[in-house]
Amino acid sequence: MMFRPRASHDLRLLSTQLMISPTPDRLHWLHDVFDNSVAIATFSGEASELIFRSEVTLEHYEAPLPDYSLEGYASKWPFAYTSEEASNLVNARSRPILTGDVDAWARRFIGPGGSTETMTLLRSMTLEIKNSFTYVRRVEKGVNQPAETLRLGSGSCRDFAVLMMDAVRSLGLAARFVSGYIFVPNHDTTLGGGATHAWLQIYLPGAGWVDFDPTNSIIGNRHLIRVAVAWNSDQALPLWGTWHGAMHSFRSLDVDVSVTEDS
Repeated sequence: MMFRPRASHDLRLLSTQLMISPTPDRLHWLHDVFDNSVAIATFSGEASELIFRSEVTLEHYEAPLPDYSLEGYASKWPFAYTSEEASNLVNARSRPILTGDVDAWARRFIGPGGSTETMTLLRSMTLEIKNSFTYVRRVEKGVNQPAETLRLGSGSCRDFAVLMMDAVRSLGLAARFVSGYIFVPNHDTTLGGGATHAWLQIYLPGAGWVDFDPTNSIIGNRHLIRVAVAWNSDQALPLWGTWHGAMHSFRSLDVDVSVTEDS
Protein backbone atom coordinates (compact mmCIF):
# COMPACT_ATOMS: atom_id res chain seq x y z
CA MET A 1 0.00 0.00 0.00
CA MET A 2 1.15 3.52 -0.85
CA PHE A 3 -1.35 5.62 1.11
CA ARG A 4 0.82 7.77 3.40
CA PRO A 5 1.67 11.25 2.01
CA ARG A 6 5.31 12.31 1.75
CA ALA A 7 6.16 14.82 4.48
CA SER A 8 8.13 17.80 3.16
CA HIS A 9 8.65 21.54 3.59
CA ASP A 10 5.24 22.05 1.94
CA LEU A 11 3.39 19.19 3.65
CA ARG A 12 3.27 18.34 7.35
CA LEU A 13 1.64 15.15 8.61
CA LEU A 14 -0.38 15.64 11.81
CA SER A 15 -1.92 12.18 12.19
CA THR A 16 -2.32 8.97 10.22
CA GLN A 17 -4.42 5.87 10.75
CA LEU A 18 -4.59 2.69 8.67
CA MET A 19 -7.43 0.23 9.27
CA ILE A 20 -7.61 -3.13 7.48
CA SER A 21 -10.39 -5.72 7.63
CA PRO A 22 -9.87 -8.59 8.18
CA THR A 23 -6.94 -7.88 10.47
CA PRO A 24 -3.71 -8.97 8.75
CA ASP A 25 -1.43 -11.54 10.33
CA ARG A 26 1.39 -9.08 9.86
CA LEU A 27 1.63 -5.42 8.91
CA HIS A 28 5.00 -3.78 8.46
CA TRP A 29 6.30 -0.56 6.95
CA LEU A 30 9.35 0.16 4.84
CA HIS A 31 10.86 2.85 2.63
CA ASP A 32 11.34 1.84 -1.00
CA VAL A 33 14.23 2.96 -3.21
CA PHE A 34 12.48 6.32 -3.76
CA ASP A 35 11.96 6.81 0.01
CA ASN A 36 8.19 6.34 -0.36
CA SER A 37 6.40 4.87 2.68
CA VAL A 38 5.09 1.41 1.82
CA ALA A 39 2.88 -0.75 4.07
CA ILE A 40 2.84 -4.50 3.49
CA ALA A 41 0.06 -6.70 4.90
CA THR A 42 -0.05 -10.49 4.83
CA PHE A 43 -3.05 -12.73 5.53
CA SER A 44 -3.60 -16.45 6.04
CA GLY A 45 -7.34 -16.83 6.59
CA GLU A 46 -10.34 -16.68 4.26
CA ALA A 47 -12.63 -13.65 3.96
CA SER A 48 -15.57 -12.53 1.83
CA GLU A 49 -14.19 -9.01 1.39
CA LEU A 50 -11.01 -7.03 1.97
CA ILE A 51 -11.21 -3.42 3.12
CA PHE A 52 -8.43 -0.82 3.43
CA ARG A 53 -9.22 2.50 5.07
CA SER A 54 -6.57 5.18 5.43
CA GLU A 55 -7.23 8.46 7.26
CA VAL A 56 -4.69 11.28 7.24
CA THR A 57 -4.73 14.78 8.70
CA LEU A 58 -2.12 17.13 7.31
CA GLU A 59 -1.12 20.74 6.76
CA HIS A 60 -0.54 21.68 3.14
CA TYR A 61 1.43 24.82 2.35
CA GLU A 62 0.41 26.00 -1.07
CA ALA A 63 2.32 28.28 -3.41
CA PRO A 64 -0.60 29.98 -5.19
CA LEU A 65 1.49 31.81 -7.81
CA PRO A 66 4.87 30.08 -7.87
CA ASP A 67 7.69 32.09 -9.41
CA TYR A 68 10.39 29.66 -10.41
CA SER A 69 13.80 31.29 -10.67
CA LEU A 70 15.68 28.90 -12.90
CA GLU A 71 19.43 28.93 -13.27
CA GLY A 72 20.48 31.14 -16.15
CA TYR A 73 21.64 28.22 -18.29
CA ALA A 74 18.26 26.51 -17.88
CA SER A 75 15.98 29.47 -18.51
CA LYS A 76 15.77 28.69 -22.23
CA TRP A 77 15.38 25.39 -24.03
CA PRO A 78 17.50 23.64 -25.18
CA PHE A 79 19.87 23.46 -22.25
CA ALA A 80 22.17 20.81 -20.80
CA TYR A 81 22.18 19.64 -17.20
CA THR A 82 25.50 19.89 -15.39
CA SER A 83 27.58 16.71 -15.27
CA GLU A 84 26.60 16.13 -11.65
CA GLU A 85 22.88 16.64 -12.38
CA ALA A 86 22.98 14.46 -15.48
CA SER A 87 24.62 11.55 -13.65
CA ASN A 88 21.89 11.62 -10.99
CA LEU A 89 19.03 11.97 -13.49
CA VAL A 90 19.77 9.09 -15.87
CA ASN A 91 16.60 7.14 -14.98
CA ALA A 92 14.49 10.30 -15.08
CA ARG A 93 15.44 10.82 -18.74
CA SER A 94 15.15 7.21 -19.92
CA ARG A 95 12.58 6.29 -22.58
CA PRO A 96 11.99 2.53 -22.84
CA ILE A 97 9.87 2.95 -25.99
CA LEU A 98 10.83 5.59 -28.56
CA THR A 99 7.89 6.91 -30.55
CA GLY A 100 8.16 9.40 -33.37
CA ASP A 101 4.58 10.57 -32.83
CA VAL A 102 5.38 11.76 -29.29
CA ASP A 103 8.65 13.35 -30.44
CA ALA A 104 6.86 15.31 -33.16
CA TRP A 105 4.08 16.37 -30.79
CA ALA A 106 6.58 17.61 -28.19
CA ARG A 107 8.42 19.73 -30.73
CA ARG A 108 5.24 21.60 -31.59
CA PHE A 109 5.84 23.65 -28.43
CA ILE A 110 9.29 24.88 -29.48
CA GLY A 111 9.56 28.40 -30.84
CA PRO A 112 10.15 29.01 -34.58
CA GLY A 113 13.82 29.78 -33.98
CA GLY A 114 14.45 26.43 -32.30
CA SER A 115 14.66 28.02 -28.86
CA THR A 116 12.04 29.05 -26.33
CA GLU A 117 11.68 29.98 -22.67
CA THR A 118 11.71 26.73 -20.69
CA MET A 119 8.70 27.60 -18.52
CA THR A 120 6.77 28.88 -21.55
CA LEU A 121 7.30 25.54 -23.30
CA LEU A 122 6.18 23.54 -20.27
CA ARG A 123 3.18 25.76 -19.55
CA SER A 124 2.04 25.44 -23.17
CA MET A 125 2.33 21.67 -23.11
CA THR A 126 0.45 21.41 -19.81
CA LEU A 127 -2.33 23.65 -21.09
CA GLU A 128 -2.57 21.79 -24.41
CA ILE A 129 -3.28 18.48 -22.69
CA LYS A 130 -5.92 20.09 -20.51
CA ASN A 131 -7.64 21.87 -23.42
CA SER A 132 -7.29 19.36 -26.26
CA PHE A 133 -7.64 15.97 -24.57
CA THR A 134 -10.74 14.44 -22.99
CA TYR A 135 -10.43 13.24 -19.41
CA VAL A 136 -11.80 9.74 -18.83
CA ARG A 137 -11.78 8.05 -15.45
CA ARG A 138 -10.79 4.48 -16.30
CA VAL A 139 -11.01 1.55 -13.90
CA GLU A 140 -9.13 -0.85 -16.19
CA LYS A 141 -5.71 -2.05 -15.11
CA GLY A 142 -2.62 -0.37 -16.53
CA VAL A 143 -1.67 2.87 -18.26
CA ASN A 144 -1.89 3.60 -21.97
CA GLN A 145 1.31 4.07 -23.94
CA PRO A 146 1.97 7.76 -24.74
CA ALA A 147 1.41 7.25 -28.48
CA GLU A 148 -1.93 5.55 -27.74
CA THR A 149 -3.06 8.49 -25.61
CA LEU A 150 -2.14 10.82 -28.49
CA ARG A 151 -4.11 8.70 -30.94
CA LEU A 152 -7.19 8.50 -28.71
CA GLY A 153 -7.10 12.14 -27.67
CA SER A 154 -8.34 11.03 -24.26
CA GLY A 155 -7.19 9.29 -21.12
CA SER A 156 -7.01 9.21 -17.36
CA CYS A 157 -4.78 11.35 -15.17
CA ARG A 158 -2.16 8.58 -15.24
CA ASP A 159 -2.27 8.46 -19.05
CA PHE A 160 -1.79 12.23 -19.27
CA ALA A 161 1.08 12.20 -16.77
CA VAL A 162 2.87 9.42 -18.68
CA LEU A 163 2.34 11.22 -22.00
CA MET A 164 3.83 14.48 -20.75
CA MET A 165 6.69 12.63 -19.03
CA ASP A 166 7.64 10.96 -22.29
CA ALA A 167 7.25 14.20 -24.24
CA VAL A 168 9.55 16.24 -22.02
CA ARG A 169 12.04 13.37 -21.83
CA SER A 170 12.15 13.42 -25.64
CA LEU A 171 13.34 17.03 -25.27
CA GLY A 172 16.09 15.97 -22.87
CA LEU A 173 14.38 17.02 -19.64
CA ALA A 174 14.24 14.87 -16.50
CA ALA A 175 10.77 13.86 -15.28
CA ARG A 176 9.30 11.51 -12.70
CA PHE A 177 5.83 10.14 -11.98
CA VAL A 178 3.81 11.24 -8.94
CA SER A 179 0.89 9.42 -7.33
CA GLY A 180 -1.23 11.09 -4.68
CA TYR A 181 -4.48 12.88 -3.97
CA ILE A 182 -6.08 16.09 -5.18
CA PHE A 183 -8.24 18.53 -3.24
CA VAL A 184 -11.34 19.63 -5.15
CA PRO A 185 -13.00 22.72 -3.62
CA ASN A 186 -16.80 22.99 -3.68
CA HIS A 187 -18.21 23.91 -7.10
CA ASP A 188 -14.71 23.63 -8.60
CA THR A 189 -14.02 22.12 -12.03
CA THR A 190 -10.84 20.33 -10.94
CA LEU A 191 -10.68 16.81 -12.39
CA GLY A 192 -9.45 13.65 -10.71
CA GLY A 193 -11.30 13.87 -7.40
CA GLY A 194 -12.89 10.84 -5.75
CA ALA A 195 -9.94 8.58 -6.53
CA THR A 196 -6.18 8.60 -6.37
CA HIS A 197 -4.61 11.19 -8.67
CA ALA A 198 -1.46 11.27 -10.78
CA TRP A 199 0.77 13.95 -12.28
CA LEU A 200 4.49 14.47 -12.92
CA GLN A 201 7.46 16.46 -11.70
CA ILE A 202 10.16 17.94 -13.92
CA TYR A 203 13.63 18.73 -12.63
CA LEU A 204 14.51 22.35 -13.41
CA PRO A 205 17.90 23.64 -12.22
CA GLY A 206 17.39 26.41 -9.69
CA ALA A 207 13.83 25.32 -8.91
CA GLY A 208 14.29 21.59 -8.28
CA TRP A 209 11.43 19.14 -8.84
CA VAL A 210 8.41 21.15 -10.02
CA ASP A 211 4.87 19.69 -10.08
CA PHE A 212 2.94 19.70 -13.38
CA ASP A 213 -0.62 18.36 -13.48
CA PRO A 214 -1.67 18.24 -17.16
CA THR A 215 -5.12 16.91 -16.24
CA ASN A 216 -5.95 20.26 -14.62
CA SER A 217 -3.25 22.52 -16.08
CA ILE A 218 -1.76 23.05 -12.61
CA ILE A 219 1.86 24.12 -12.21
CA GLY A 220 3.08 24.01 -8.64
CA ASN A 221 1.57 22.22 -5.66
CA ARG A 222 -1.90 23.82 -5.67
CA HIS A 223 -4.44 21.18 -4.52
CA LEU A 224 -1.84 18.39 -4.96
CA ILE A 225 -0.90 16.01 -2.12
CA ARG A 226 2.12 13.86 -3.00
CA VAL A 227 2.15 10.26 -1.78
CA ALA A 228 4.73 8.53 -3.97
CA VAL A 229 7.28 9.47 -6.62
CA ALA A 230 9.01 7.10 -9.05
CA TRP A 231 10.69 7.03 -12.43
CA ASN A 232 7.73 5.20 -14.00
CA SER A 233 4.03 4.71 -13.26
CA ASP A 234 4.31 0.99 -12.45
CA GLN A 235 6.65 1.83 -9.56
CA ALA A 236 4.04 3.95 -7.76
CA LEU A 237 0.89 1.84 -7.50
CA PRO A 238 -1.41 2.88 -4.61
CA LEU A 239 -2.43 -0.73 -3.91
CA TRP A 240 -1.27 -4.05 -5.30
CA GLY A 241 -0.94 -7.68 -4.29
CA THR A 242 -2.03 -11.26 -4.91
CA TRP A 243 -4.90 -13.39 -3.69
CA HIS A 244 -5.86 -17.05 -3.95
CA GLY A 245 -9.27 -18.29 -5.01
CA ALA A 246 -11.45 -19.30 -7.94
CA MET A 247 -11.43 -16.91 -10.91
CA HIS A 248 -15.14 -16.21 -10.57
CA SER A 249 -14.77 -15.31 -6.87
CA PHE A 250 -13.61 -11.77 -7.59
CA ARG A 251 -16.72 -9.60 -7.90
CA SER A 252 -15.66 -5.95 -7.82
CA LEU A 253 -13.26 -3.30 -6.59
CA ASP A 254 -14.40 0.06 -5.26
CA VAL A 255 -12.16 3.07 -4.58
CA ASP A 256 -13.23 6.28 -2.88
CA VAL A 257 -10.98 9.19 -1.93
CA SER A 258 -12.29 12.21 -0.05
CA VAL A 259 -10.10 15.26 0.58
CA THR A 260 -11.74 17.91 2.75
CA GLU A 261 -10.59 21.26 4.13
CA ASP A 262 -10.73 22.10 7.82
CA SER A 263 -11.64 25.75 8.29
